[in-house]
Amino acid sequence: MGIGLGIVLLLAGIILVSDVVNFDMNNVDDNGLGWILIVVGALAIVLSLIINAQRSHTSTRVERRIEE
Repeated sequence: MGIGLGIVLLLAGIILVSDVVNFDMNNVDDNGLGWILIVVGALAIVLSLIINAQRSHTSTRVERRIEE
């Protein structure tokens, strides 16, 4: 889910930075908002990849005792 959210934020940021869509918001800069979304999207992708890599390196140890 983290990778998907990161990709969506990254694409929304690229759309705003490249002026494909122009919004008329008085107090918000489209270009600045686009760069913020790009940074947050890239950070979300990197963090989700790190978390998935750590999750795959965990091991489970099962200890069995034989009773006589």
